[in-house]
Amino acid sequence: MAKATDIKLIVSDVDGVWTDGRIIYSGERVETKEFHVRDGLAVKLAQRAGIGIALITSRRSAALERRAQELGIAELRQGAASKLEETEGVAAKLGVTLNQILYAGDDLPDLAPMTRAGISAAPADAAPEVLGVATWKLESAGGRGAFRELVERLLRERGEWEAIVEELRVGRSKAQGI
Repeated sequence: MAKATDIKLIVSDVDGVWTDGRIIYSGERVETKEFHVRDGLAVKLAQRAGIGIALITSRRSAALERRAQELGIAELRQGAASKLEETEGVAAKLGVTLNQILYAGDDLPDLAPMTRAGISAAPADAAPEVLGVATWKLESAGGRGAFRELVERLLRERGEWEAIVEELRVGRSKAQGI
């Protein structure tokens, strides 16, 4: 198993990790997603610490494209038939090994990348099989700050959390929540 200091990239599923997994249709063509603002701040804090973020999902969503753009996440892979293949592709593109990845997932299609990543994490309400393989079993449910929790834990284990909090406390950090 990898150490927190080995992690260079967080790869995350979206529905069930960043959202509560519900899909809401408004009319015939509009799909809405609800994102937790603390997860957005977590992205900025991870990026500030030099950790990349990639999102991989089997669905396609304009709302997710907008959120990824707002947060400066360039690696957004939608319509993924195989999350393992997409994770391997992102790793190759960014020059990291699977052991340098923290993978967050909540359901059965996430099992393959979770078992190969250096560290894996699952929200509290993930499928039992996913919780069974997760390195980190989070206390937060999907869409309720699970991504924030995993970033905070990662930064704490790396020994970087307190310095980031202090920068924000005194107003020196440019990492703002969105």
